[in-house]
Amino acid sequence: MPDSSRDTAEGAGWGSTERGAYPRLMPQRTGKLSWLNPATLWAARNGVLASWFGDPTGRTRARWVAQRAAAGAPADKVIRRDDPDRFSFLVIGDTGEGDDPQYAVVPGLLRAGGDTRFAVLASDVIYPVGSADDYGPKFFRPYRDYQAPVYAIPGNHDWYEDLGGFMRVFCGDAPPLPPEPAPRPLTRAWLRSLLWHRPRPDDGRRLDEARGMRAAPAQQAVQPGPYWAIDAGPVRIVGIDTGLLGTVDAGQGAWLREVSRGPRPKILVTGSPLYVDGEHRPCAIEGGGTVDDIVRDPGHHYVAAIGGDIHNYQRYPVDVDGRTVQYVVAGGGGAFTHATHTIPRVSVAGVTERDFRCYPLRGDSLAFYSRLYGRRLRLRRLFTLTEAEATAVITERLGIRPARAPGTAARVTRRTRLVAGLLGTGRRPDRRKRFRLPVRKIYTQVFSPGSATYDPPFFKSFLRLDVAPDAIRLRCYAATGNRAQELDPPVEDEVTIPLG
Repeated sequence: MPDSSRDTAEGAGWGSTERGAYPRLMPQRTGKLSWLNPATLWAARNGVLASWFGDPTGRTRARWVAQRAAAGAPADKVIRRDDPDRFSFLVIGDTGEGDDPQYAVVPGLLRAGGDTRFAVLASDVIYPVGSADDYGPKFFRPYRDYQAPVYAIPGNHDWYEDLGGFMRVFCGDAPPLPPEPAPRPLTRAWLRSLLWHRPRPDDGRRLDEARGMRAAPAQQAVQPGPYWAIDAGPVRIVGIDTGLLGTVDAGQGAWLREVSRGPRPKILVTGSPLYVDGEHRPCAIEGGGTVDDIVRDPGHHYVAAIGGDIHNYQRYPVDVDGRTVQYVVAGGGGAFTHATHTIPRVSVAGVTERDFRCYPLRGDSLAFYSRLYGRRLRLRRLFTLTEAEATAVITERLGIRPARAPGTAARVTRRTRLVAGLLGTGRRPDRRKRFRLPVRKIYTQVFSPGSATYDPPFFKSFLRLDVAPDAIRLRCYAATGNRAQELDPPVEDEVTIPLG
Protein backbone atom coordinates (compact mmCIF):
# COMPACT_ATOMS: atom_id res chain seq x y z
CA MET A 1 0.00 0.00 0.00
CA PRO A 2 1.32 3.50 -0.78
CA ASP A 3 2.11 5.83 2.09
CA SER A 4 -0.78 7.98 3.28
CA SER A 5 -0.62 11.29 5.14
CA ARG A 6 -0.76 9.30 8.38
CA ASP A 7 2.47 7.54 7.42
CA THR A 8 4.79 10.20 6.02
CA ALA A 9 4.92 13.82 4.94
CA GLU A 10 5.67 12.59 1.43
CA GLY A 11 2.48 10.55 1.54
CA ALA A 12 0.60 13.76 2.29
CA GLY A 13 2.07 15.36 -0.81
CA TRP A 14 4.63 17.63 0.82
CA GLY A 15 7.96 18.07 -0.89
CA SER A 16 6.90 16.61 -4.23
CA THR A 17 8.31 18.31 -7.31
CA GLU A 18 6.29 16.46 -9.95
CA ARG A 19 2.75 17.62 -10.61
CA GLY A 20 0.29 15.01 -11.83
CA ALA A 21 -0.93 14.64 -15.39
CA TYR A 22 -4.46 15.89 -14.59
CA PRO A 23 -4.02 19.25 -16.47
CA ARG A 24 -4.25 17.27 -19.72
CA LEU A 25 -7.89 16.56 -18.90
CA MET A 26 -8.79 20.21 -18.46
CA PRO A 27 -10.08 22.63 -21.10
CA GLN A 28 -7.39 24.81 -22.60
CA ARG A 29 -9.00 27.88 -21.11
CA THR A 30 -10.05 27.32 -17.54
CA GLY A 31 -11.42 30.19 -15.51
CA LYS A 32 -10.26 30.37 -11.90
CA LEU A 33 -13.28 30.52 -9.63
CA SER A 34 -12.63 32.99 -6.81
CA TRP A 35 -14.93 33.30 -3.82
CA LEU A 36 -13.28 36.63 -3.07
CA ASN A 37 -14.72 38.08 -6.29
CA PRO A 38 -17.70 40.37 -5.51
CA ALA A 39 -19.41 39.30 -8.76
CA THR A 40 -19.32 35.65 -7.66
CA LEU A 41 -20.71 36.49 -4.24
CA TRP A 42 -23.48 38.61 -5.77
CA ALA A 43 -24.49 35.82 -8.16
CA ALA A 44 -24.70 33.42 -5.18
CA ARG A 45 -26.94 35.72 -3.13
CA ASN A 46 -30.07 33.55 -3.02
CA GLY A 47 -29.05 31.75 0.16
CA VAL A 48 -28.80 35.07 2.01
CA LEU A 49 -32.10 36.27 0.54
CA ALA A 50 -33.81 33.03 1.61
CA SER A 51 -32.59 33.49 5.19
CA TRP A 52 -33.80 37.10 5.24
CA PHE A 53 -37.10 36.96 3.37
CA GLY A 54 -38.18 33.32 3.64
CA ASP A 55 -36.99 30.16 1.93
CA PRO A 56 -39.00 29.19 -1.20
CA THR A 57 -37.06 25.95 -1.71
CA GLY A 58 -39.73 23.61 -0.33
CA ARG A 59 -42.44 24.98 -2.58
CA THR A 60 -40.20 24.93 -5.65
CA ARG A 61 -39.04 21.40 -4.88
CA ALA A 62 -42.65 20.23 -4.59
CA ARG A 63 -43.36 21.68 -8.05
CA TRP A 64 -40.36 19.84 -9.52
CA VAL A 65 -41.48 16.58 -7.88
CA ALA A 66 -45.03 17.01 -9.19
CA GLN A 67 -43.70 17.66 -12.68
CA ARG A 68 -41.58 14.51 -12.60
CA ALA A 69 -44.52 12.46 -11.28
CA ALA A 70 -46.68 13.70 -14.17
CA ALA A 71 -43.90 12.62 -16.54
CA GLY A 72 -44.03 9.06 -15.20
CA ALA A 73 -41.42 9.00 -12.41
CA PRO A 74 -42.15 6.24 -9.85
CA ALA A 75 -44.28 7.45 -6.97
CA ASP A 76 -41.93 5.97 -4.36
CA LYS A 77 -38.90 7.57 -6.08
CA VAL A 78 -36.94 4.32 -5.84
CA ILE A 79 -34.39 3.41 -8.52
CA ARG A 80 -34.28 -0.38 -8.73
CA ARG A 81 -31.00 -1.67 -10.08
CA ASP A 82 -29.85 -5.21 -10.89
CA ASP A 83 -26.56 -5.10 -8.97
CA PRO A 84 -25.34 -8.39 -7.46
CA ASP A 85 -24.94 -8.98 -3.72
CA ARG A 86 -21.30 -7.94 -4.06
CA PHE A 87 -20.62 -4.67 -5.85
CA SER A 88 -18.89 -1.30 -5.37
CA PHE A 89 -19.84 2.35 -5.84
CA LEU A 90 -18.27 5.79 -5.40
CA VAL A 91 -19.33 8.82 -3.40
CA ILE A 92 -17.84 12.17 -4.45
CA GLY A 93 -18.86 15.38 -2.72
CA ASP A 94 -18.83 19.07 -3.71
CA THR A 95 -17.19 18.61 -7.06
CA GLY A 96 -17.97 21.30 -9.55
CA GLU A 97 -15.53 24.21 -9.50
CA GLY A 98 -14.13 23.10 -12.86
CA ASP A 99 -10.54 24.00 -12.01
CA ASP A 100 -7.38 22.29 -10.76
CA PRO A 101 -8.71 20.85 -7.48
CA GLN A 102 -11.62 19.13 -9.26
CA TYR A 103 -9.61 17.69 -12.13
CA ALA A 104 -6.83 16.56 -9.78
CA VAL A 105 -9.28 14.02 -8.30
CA VAL A 106 -10.14 12.39 -11.62
CA PRO A 107 -7.06 10.21 -12.37
CA GLY A 108 -7.09 8.59 -8.93
CA LEU A 109 -10.85 8.18 -9.06
CA LEU A 110 -10.62 6.33 -12.38
CA ARG A 111 -7.77 4.20 -11.09
CA ALA A 112 -9.31 3.26 -7.74
CA GLY A 113 -12.95 3.30 -8.86
CA GLY A 114 -12.96 2.40 -12.53
CA ASP A 115 -14.61 -0.95 -11.80
CA THR A 116 -17.45 0.45 -9.67
CA ARG A 117 -21.09 0.05 -10.74
CA PHE A 118 -22.12 3.68 -10.28
CA ALA A 119 -21.21 6.93 -8.53
CA VAL A 120 -23.14 9.35 -6.35
CA LEU A 121 -22.36 13.07 -6.28
CA ALA A 122 -23.13 14.35 -2.79
CA SER A 123 -23.97 18.08 -2.87
CA ASP A 124 -22.90 21.10 -4.96
CA VAL A 125 -22.49 19.50 -8.36
CA ILE A 126 -21.89 22.89 -10.00
CA TYR A 127 -20.40 26.11 -8.61
CA PRO A 128 -21.10 28.94 -8.24
CA VAL A 129 -24.85 28.91 -9.05
CA GLY A 130 -25.68 25.62 -10.81
CA SER A 131 -25.94 27.08 -14.33
CA ALA A 132 -26.80 24.58 -17.08
CA ASP A 133 -23.96 25.76 -19.33
CA ASP A 134 -21.42 25.08 -16.57
CA TYR A 135 -22.15 21.34 -16.73
CA GLY A 136 -19.84 20.91 -19.72
CA PRO A 137 -16.50 21.75 -18.06
CA LYS A 138 -17.62 20.89 -14.51
CA PHE A 139 -19.45 17.56 -14.93
CA PHE A 140 -19.47 16.00 -18.40
CA ARG A 141 -15.81 16.66 -19.21
CA PRO A 142 -14.14 15.59 -15.94
CA TYR A 143 -16.17 12.35 -15.71
CA ARG A 144 -16.34 11.49 -19.39
CA ASP A 145 -14.06 8.44 -18.93
CA TYR A 146 -16.04 7.06 -15.98
CA GLN A 147 -17.96 4.26 -17.69
CA ALA A 148 -20.90 3.96 -15.30
CA PRO A 149 -23.99 5.95 -14.32
CA VAL A 150 -23.74 8.98 -12.05
CA TYR A 151 -26.57 9.92 -9.67
CA ALA A 152 -26.63 13.16 -7.69
CA ILE A 153 -28.25 15.08 -4.90
CA PRO A 154 -28.19 18.87 -5.12
CA GLY A 155 -26.42 21.20 -2.74
CA ASN A 156 -27.22 24.79 -1.93
CA HIS A 157 -25.22 26.06 -4.92
CA ASP A 158 -27.28 23.92 -7.30
CA TRP A 159 -30.35 25.73 -5.92
CA TYR A 160 -29.07 29.23 -6.68
CA GLU A 161 -30.86 29.06 -10.02
CA ASP A 162 -33.89 27.19 -8.65
CA LEU A 163 -32.42 23.78 -9.60
CA GLY A 164 -33.15 24.18 -13.33
CA GLY A 165 -29.74 23.01 -14.57
CA PHE A 166 -29.65 20.06 -12.17
CA MET A 167 -33.10 18.84 -13.25
CA ARG A 168 -32.19 19.08 -16.94
CA VAL A 169 -29.05 16.98 -16.50
CA PHE A 170 -30.09 14.32 -13.97
CA CYS A 171 -33.87 14.09 -14.28
CA GLY A 172 -34.65 13.31 -17.90
CA ASP A 173 -34.09 16.80 -19.34
CA ALA A 174 -36.94 18.18 -17.23
CA PRO A 175 -38.45 21.29 -18.85
CA PRO A 176 -38.46 24.61 -16.96
CA LEU A 177 -41.18 25.19 -14.42
CA PRO A 178 -43.94 27.59 -15.49
CA PRO A 179 -43.70 31.01 -13.81
CA GLU A 180 -45.56 31.50 -10.57
CA PRO A 181 -48.01 34.37 -9.98
CA ALA A 182 -46.29 37.57 -8.86
CA PRO A 183 -46.31 38.03 -5.07
CA ARG A 184 -48.30 40.84 -3.48
CA PRO A 185 -46.37 44.14 -3.40
CA LEU A 186 -44.53 45.21 -0.25
CA THR A 187 -44.43 41.69 1.19
CA ARG A 188 -41.31 39.71 2.11
CA ALA A 189 -41.87 37.46 -0.89
CA TRP A 190 -42.11 40.53 -3.14
CA LEU A 191 -38.82 41.93 -1.80
CA ARG A 192 -37.18 38.55 -2.29
CA SER A 193 -38.42 38.31 -5.89
CA LEU A 194 -36.97 41.73 -6.74
CA LEU A 195 -33.45 40.63 -5.78
CA TRP A 196 -33.64 36.90 -6.63
CA HIS A 197 -30.93 35.57 -8.92
CA ARG A 198 -32.36 33.77 -11.97
CA PRO A 199 -30.72 31.98 -14.90
CA ARG A 200 -29.95 33.77 -18.13
CA PRO A 201 -32.68 33.37 -20.77
CA ASP A 202 -30.25 31.47 -23.04
CA ASP A 203 -28.69 29.32 -20.29
CA GLY A 204 -28.22 25.74 -21.50
CA ARG A 205 -27.51 26.47 -25.14
CA ARG A 206 -24.31 24.38 -24.91
CA LEU A 207 -25.84 21.55 -22.91
CA ASP A 208 -26.63 19.21 -25.82
CA GLU A 209 -23.03 19.44 -27.04
CA ALA A 210 -21.72 18.78 -23.53
CA ARG A 211 -23.85 15.64 -23.18
CA GLY A 212 -21.86 14.08 -26.00
CA MET A 213 -18.93 13.64 -23.63
CA ARG A 214 -20.94 11.08 -21.59
CA ALA A 215 -23.09 9.57 -24.29
CA ALA A 216 -22.28 5.85 -23.92
CA PRO A 217 -25.26 3.67 -22.96
CA ALA A 218 -23.43 2.41 -19.85
CA GLN A 219 -23.10 5.98 -18.58
CA GLN A 220 -26.78 6.89 -18.69
CA ALA A 221 -28.98 7.33 -15.64
CA VAL A 222 -32.28 9.08 -15.02
CA GLN A 223 -33.37 9.75 -11.45
CA PRO A 224 -36.93 10.55 -10.36
CA GLY A 225 -36.15 13.93 -8.85
CA PRO A 226 -33.82 15.82 -6.52
CA TYR A 227 -34.30 13.18 -3.82
CA TRP A 228 -34.48 9.44 -4.40
CA ALA A 229 -33.56 5.97 -3.15
CA ILE A 230 -31.47 3.33 -4.92
CA ASP A 231 -32.00 -0.38 -4.27
CA ALA A 232 -28.64 -1.92 -5.11
CA GLY A 233 -27.70 -5.45 -4.09
CA PRO A 234 -28.40 -5.94 -0.36
CA VAL A 235 -28.57 -2.21 0.52
CA ARG A 236 -30.79 0.81 -0.04
CA ILE A 237 -29.05 4.16 -0.61
CA VAL A 238 -31.28 7.11 0.29
CA GLY A 239 -30.41 10.54 -1.13
CA ILE A 240 -32.07 13.65 0.29
CA ASP A 241 -32.13 17.25 -0.87
CA THR A 242 -31.50 19.82 1.88
CA GLY A 243 -32.01 22.85 -0.36
CA LEU A 244 -30.65 26.32 0.25
CA LEU A 245 -30.59 26.39 4.04
CA GLY A 246 -29.93 22.78 5.04
CA THR A 247 -33.50 21.76 5.92
CA VAL A 248 -36.04 19.23 4.61
CA ASP A 249 -39.62 20.16 3.67
CA ALA A 250 -42.60 18.29 5.10
CA GLY A 251 -43.35 16.36 1.90
CA GLN A 252 -39.80 15.07 1.57
CA GLY A 253 -39.77 14.31 5.30
CA ALA A 254 -42.87 12.11 4.97
CA TRP A 255 -41.29 10.32 2.00
CA LEU A 256 -38.03 9.83 3.95
CA ARG A 257 -39.86 8.19 6.84
CA GLU A 258 -41.71 5.87 4.46
CA VAL A 259 -38.71 4.88 2.35
CA SER A 260 -36.62 4.25 5.49
CA ARG A 261 -38.88 1.57 6.90
CA GLY A 262 -37.97 -2.10 6.79
CA PRO A 263 -35.03 -4.34 7.63
CA ARG A 264 -32.94 -3.64 4.52
CA PRO A 265 -29.64 -1.96 5.54
CA LYS A 266 -29.53 1.69 4.48
CA ILE A 267 -27.01 4.42 3.76
CA LEU A 268 -28.11 8.06 3.83
CA VAL A 269 -26.51 10.54 1.42
CA THR A 270 -27.27 14.16 2.25
CA GLY A 271 -26.13 17.65 1.31
CA SER A 272 -25.87 18.61 4.99
CA PRO A 273 -23.74 16.32 7.20
CA LEU A 274 -25.28 15.34 10.52
CA TYR A 275 -21.98 15.38 12.45
CA VAL A 276 -19.33 17.85 11.38
CA ASP A 277 -16.53 19.91 12.93
CA GLY A 278 -17.09 18.26 16.29
CA GLU A 279 -20.78 19.20 16.40
CA HIS A 280 -24.12 17.44 15.98
CA ARG A 281 -26.35 19.03 13.32
CA PRO A 282 -29.44 16.79 13.13
CA CYS A 283 -31.12 18.61 10.16
CA ALA A 284 -34.62 19.83 10.90
CA ILE A 285 -37.68 18.58 9.03
CA GLU A 286 -40.51 21.05 8.44
CA GLY A 287 -43.38 20.23 10.78
CA GLY A 288 -41.24 18.52 13.40
CA GLY A 289 -38.51 15.97 13.90
CA THR A 290 -35.08 15.71 12.33
CA VAL A 291 -33.31 13.63 9.72
CA ASP A 292 -31.10 12.16 12.43
CA ASP A 293 -34.17 10.97 14.34
CA ILE A 294 -34.94 8.84 11.28
CA VAL A 295 -31.35 7.61 10.97
CA ARG A 296 -31.25 6.62 14.66
CA ASP A 297 -34.57 4.76 14.62
CA PRO A 298 -33.60 1.07 15.05
CA GLY A 299 -36.48 0.03 12.82
CA HIS A 300 -34.90 1.82 9.86
CA HIS A 301 -31.53 0.00 9.95
CA TYR A 302 -29.26 2.83 8.84
CA VAL A 303 -25.60 1.91 9.03
CA ALA A 304 -24.07 5.15 7.70
CA ALA A 305 -24.96 8.76 6.92
CA ILE A 306 -22.69 10.50 4.38
CA GLY A 307 -22.92 14.26 3.83
CA GLY A 308 -21.29 16.79 1.55
CA ASP A 309 -21.19 20.62 1.81
CA ILE A 310 -18.04 20.77 3.99
CA HIS A 311 -15.00 20.37 1.75
CA ASN A 312 -12.95 17.77 3.58
CA TYR A 313 -13.30 14.27 5.03
CA GLN A 314 -14.44 13.48 8.58
CA ARG A 315 -15.77 10.33 10.23
CA TYR A 316 -17.64 9.94 13.52
CA PRO A 317 -18.50 6.36 14.64
CA VAL A 318 -21.49 7.04 16.91
CA ASP A 319 -22.93 4.44 19.25
CA VAL A 320 -26.72 4.43 18.81
CA ASP A 321 -28.39 2.11 21.32
CA GLY A 322 -25.67 -0.50 21.11
CA ARG A 323 -25.01 -0.33 17.36
CA THR A 324 -22.51 1.88 15.54
CA VAL A 325 -23.64 4.32 12.84
CA GLN A 326 -20.83 5.81 10.76
CA TYR A 327 -21.42 9.54 10.23
CA VAL A 328 -19.18 10.74 7.43
CA VAL A 329 -18.36 14.09 5.84
CA ALA A 330 -17.35 13.55 2.22
CA GLY A 331 -17.06 16.95 0.56
CA GLY A 332 -13.51 16.73 -0.76
CA GLY A 333 -14.33 15.97 -4.40
CA GLY A 334 -13.18 19.15 -6.11
CA ALA A 335 -13.92 22.49 -4.46
CA PHE A 336 -11.47 24.45 -2.30
CA THR A 337 -10.45 22.71 0.90
CA HIS A 338 -12.23 23.62 4.11
CA ALA A 339 -9.80 23.69 7.01
CA THR A 340 -9.65 20.81 9.47
CA HIS A 341 -7.23 22.58 11.83
CA THR A 342 -10.18 24.69 13.05
CA ILE A 343 -11.92 21.57 14.43
CA PRO A 344 -11.58 21.62 18.22
CA ARG A 345 -10.68 18.53 20.20
CA VAL A 346 -13.54 16.14 19.44
CA SER A 347 -15.90 15.07 22.19
CA VAL A 348 -19.42 14.59 20.84
CA ALA A 349 -21.98 11.78 21.18
CA GLY A 350 -19.38 9.60 22.85
CA VAL A 351 -16.90 10.06 19.98
CA THR A 352 -13.45 11.18 21.10
CA GLU A 353 -10.17 11.91 19.36
CA ARG A 354 -9.34 8.21 19.58
CA ASP A 355 -12.29 7.40 17.30
CA PHE A 356 -12.43 10.52 15.10
CA ARG A 357 -10.77 10.64 11.68
CA CYS A 358 -10.24 13.51 9.27
CA TYR A 359 -8.42 14.34 6.05
CA PRO A 360 -6.42 16.45 5.65
CA LEU A 361 -4.81 15.93 9.03
CA ARG A 362 -5.07 19.04 11.18
CA GLY A 363 -1.34 19.72 10.95
CA ASP A 364 -1.38 19.46 7.16
CA SER A 365 -4.40 21.76 7.04
CA LEU A 366 -2.65 24.40 9.15
CA ALA A 367 0.53 24.18 7.07
CA PHE A 368 -1.55 24.40 3.87
CA TYR A 369 -3.37 27.55 5.00
CA SER A 370 -0.28 29.18 6.46
CA ARG A 371 1.41 28.84 3.09
CA LEU A 372 -1.66 30.18 1.29
CA TYR A 373 -2.08 33.25 3.48
CA GLY A 374 1.65 33.87 3.69
CA ARG A 375 1.62 34.21 -0.07
CA ARG A 376 -1.54 36.31 -0.17
CA LEU A 377 -0.44 38.71 2.54
CA ARG A 378 3.18 38.82 1.29
CA LEU A 379 4.30 37.67 4.73
CA ARG A 380 5.76 34.29 3.86
CA ARG A 381 8.56 34.37 6.43
CA LEU A 382 6.11 35.14 9.23
CA PHE A 383 3.13 33.02 8.19
CA THR A 384 4.48 29.92 6.51
CA LEU A 385 4.76 26.91 8.82
CA THR A 386 6.40 23.63 7.92
CA GLU A 387 4.23 20.56 8.29
CA ALA A 388 6.32 19.57 11.34
CA GLU A 389 5.81 22.98 12.99
CA ALA A 390 2.10 22.87 12.26
CA THR A 391 1.77 19.36 13.67
CA ALA A 392 3.62 20.37 16.83
CA VAL A 393 1.44 23.40 17.56
CA ILE A 394 -1.75 21.42 16.85
CA THR A 395 -0.58 18.80 19.33
CA GLU A 396 0.00 21.47 21.98
CA ARG A 397 -3.24 23.40 21.48
CA LEU A 398 -5.54 20.38 21.37
CA GLY A 399 -3.62 18.21 23.83
CA ILE A 400 -3.63 15.22 21.48
CA ARG A 401 -1.08 12.84 20.06
CA PRO A 402 0.09 13.69 16.54
CA ALA A 403 -1.64 11.68 13.84
CA ARG A 404 1.72 11.52 12.07
CA ALA A 405 5.04 11.74 13.85
CA PRO A 406 6.97 14.71 12.43
CA GLY A 407 10.01 13.78 10.38
CA THR A 408 12.17 16.31 12.21
CA ALA A 409 11.81 17.67 15.71
CA ALA A 410 9.90 20.96 15.70
CA ARG A 411 9.80 23.44 18.57
CA VAL A 412 6.62 25.38 19.29
CA THR A 413 7.57 29.07 19.29
CA ARG A 414 5.73 32.33 19.79
CA ARG A 415 5.54 32.70 16.03
CA THR A 416 3.94 29.29 15.46
CA ARG A 417 1.46 29.96 18.26
CA LEU A 418 0.62 33.38 16.77
CA VAL A 419 0.05 31.97 13.28
CA ALA A 420 -2.03 29.08 14.64
CA GLY A 421 -4.22 31.52 16.57
CA LEU A 422 -4.68 33.91 13.64
CA LEU A 423 -5.70 31.00 11.39
CA GLY A 424 -8.41 29.85 13.78
CA THR A 425 -6.79 26.67 15.09
CA GLY A 426 -9.08 24.75 17.42
CA ARG A 427 -8.49 24.19 21.11
CA ARG A 428 -9.46 21.82 23.87
CA PRO A 429 -13.08 22.32 24.99
CA ASP A 430 -12.00 23.33 28.51
CA ARG A 431 -9.76 26.09 27.12
CA ARG A 432 -11.96 27.64 24.44
CA LYS A 433 -13.97 29.69 26.97
CA ARG A 434 -10.81 31.48 28.06
CA PHE A 435 -10.25 32.75 24.52
CA ARG A 436 -12.28 35.94 24.41
CA LEU A 437 -11.95 36.93 20.78
CA PRO A 438 -13.93 34.54 18.48
CA VAL A 439 -11.00 34.09 16.10
CA ARG A 440 -11.97 30.57 15.08
CA LYS A 441 -15.53 31.65 14.23
CA ILE A 442 -14.35 34.71 12.31
CA TYR A 443 -11.78 32.67 10.41
CA THR A 444 -14.05 29.78 9.46
CA GLN A 445 -16.99 31.99 8.45
CA VAL A 446 -15.17 34.86 6.72
CA PHE A 447 -11.71 33.91 5.53
CA SER A 448 -11.76 30.16 4.97
CA PRO A 449 -14.66 30.07 2.46
CA GLY A 450 -12.80 32.49 0.19
CA SER A 451 -9.65 30.41 0.10
CA ALA A 452 -8.48 28.41 -2.86
CA THR A 453 -5.16 27.29 -4.21
CA TYR A 454 -3.93 25.91 -7.51
CA ASP A 455 -0.67 24.33 -6.37
CA PRO A 456 -0.54 20.79 -4.96
CA PRO A 457 -1.06 19.33 -2.48
CA PHE A 458 -4.81 19.96 -2.75
CA PHE A 459 -5.89 17.44 -0.08
CA LYS A 460 -8.95 16.28 -2.04
CA SER A 461 -10.69 12.95 -1.49
CA PHE A 462 -13.41 10.54 -2.60
CA LEU A 463 -15.03 7.42 -1.17
CA ARG A 464 -15.24 3.87 -2.45
CA LEU A 465 -17.77 1.56 -0.80
CA ASP A 466 -17.48 -2.19 -1.40
CA VAL A 467 -20.77 -3.87 -0.55
CA ALA A 468 -21.11 -7.53 0.45
CA PRO A 469 -24.08 -9.38 1.97
CA ASP A 470 -22.67 -9.09 5.49
CA ALA A 471 -20.60 -5.86 5.49
CA ILE A 472 -19.58 -2.68 3.68
CA ARG A 473 -15.96 -1.69 3.36
CA LEU A 474 -15.67 2.13 3.21
CA ARG A 475 -12.39 3.67 2.10
CA CYS A 476 -11.42 7.32 1.74
CA TYR A 477 -8.87 7.85 -1.04
CA ALA A 478 -6.64 10.92 -1.25
CA ALA A 479 -5.97 13.09 -4.30
CA THR A 480 -3.17 15.60 -3.81
CA GLY A 481 -2.56 16.66 -7.41
CA ASN A 482 0.96 15.22 -7.26
CA ARG A 483 2.11 12.48 -9.59
CA ALA A 484 2.87 9.96 -6.83
CA GLN A 485 -0.66 9.98 -5.39
CA GLU A 486 -2.22 10.17 -8.85
CA LEU A 487 -0.64 6.91 -9.98
CA ASP A 488 -1.46 5.07 -6.77
CA PRO A 489 -3.99 6.95 -4.62
CA PRO A 490 -3.41 6.27 -0.92
CA VAL A 491 -6.15 5.19 1.46
CA GLU A 492 -6.51 7.81 4.19
CA ASP A 493 -9.17 6.00 6.19
CA GLU A 494 -10.86 2.62 6.11
CA VAL A 495 -13.65 1.06 8.13
CA THR A 496 -15.74 -2.12 7.84
CA ILE A 497 -19.44 -1.59 8.54
CA PRO A 498 -21.37 -4.73 9.55
CA LEU A 499 -24.79 -5.16 7.94
CA GLY A 500 -26.16 -7.61 10.47
